Amino acid sequence: MTTHKNLLGGPEPTYLPENEEAYRLLGEESQPPAEVAAKHPTFSLAWAMLADDAFEAGRVVESYAYARTGYHRGLDALRRAGWKGHGPIPWDHRANRGFLRCLAALARAAGEINEKDETERCWQFLKDSSVEAYTELKR
Repeated sequence: MTTHKNLLGGPEPTYLPENEEAYRLLGEESQPPAEVAAKHPTFSLAWAMLADDAFEAGRVVESYAYARTGYHRGLDALRRAGWKGHGPIPWDHRANRGFLRCLAALARAAGEINEKDETERCWQFLKDSSVEAYTELKR
């Protein structure tokens, strides 16, 4: 991974650590996201998958809860990785995608339960963190 010098003086991008075991369980072993979340509760991608599955099944409040859990676990991981509350969280880094997907899922579910301020805050946070993720996930 190449790190470029930030010419604008803002914070450097934050790259979350990879969790190869959790990816292996989801991929090679085809374990359900709920089992992966139970074994690796800090792995935001499993929470994002649960949120997406619940939303698609019409279980919006459940989706909101899964997304909120993954979002907060992701914030904890970002802080441990040196993030200071703002700055780029690149979409092209695989380990960042779980958090970014949880953020989008939270915005989407909040919109469905008419939590307007939370919806707007989450979409803006996503856009500020990664325009690429915002473009990909705001459908």
